[in-house]
Amino acid sequence: MTPDEVTQLFTRADGQFAFARWGRPIAPVIFGVGDKTLETIKGALEAVAALSGHKLAETDPELGANLMVFFFRDWEELPQVPNLDRLIPDLGPLVARLQSAGANQYRVFRFDDQGGIKAAFVFVRMDGALSDLPADVLALSQVVQGILLWSDTAFTDRSPLAVLQDRTILRPDIAALIRAAYDPVLPVAASDPSHALRLQARMQSAPPA
Repeated sequence: MTPDEVTQLFTRADGQFAFARWGRPIAPVIFGVGDKTLETIKGALEAVAALSGHKLAETDPELGANLMVFFFRDWEELPQVPNLDRLIPDLGPLVARLQSAGANQYRVFRFDDQGGIKAAFVFVRMDGALSDLPADVLALSQVVQGILLWSDTAFTDRSPLAVLQDRTILRPDIAALIRAAYDPVLPVAASDPSHALRLQARMQSAPPA
């Protein structure tokens, strides 16, 4: 992956470079799935956490759960979730925009004083396209998109996943980038595009997974 390609993965549609990784252990809670799918999602979380070297936790001391993932069939279900409007300001207008756009997923991040991710809310509307995906593919895709603050256009044209011998895996270049992003030498957040050069340099020097 070239420095320009790394830069684009964290450059938003408005031209702003914005990189952030989790600044605290991830304490997840998943809504709207059965036990088997829940175990699949937890397995994906454990795999990506091991790759990054970041920790998972049962609870977050400040928030309880700091990664909330909601699976549902229709955006209109969200305003019915108790107290969700306290966590997501302007939930009603947001739902209206997502409905109008025909979106099937959306992520909201919260940040700490250093700019690191302290909470994330992931909303996945199980439309026809997502419902056709195997559970392990859907789980890995969602976990990867929540492990860093990617650009809003990062995976528009190319998935972070790849197929190897009939098995879906994380793309090796994306895996290397996630490992590099969690290098403790690097800051948890950056708004200068030069940060992409530091990420790319560590991708080149990192040992294979």
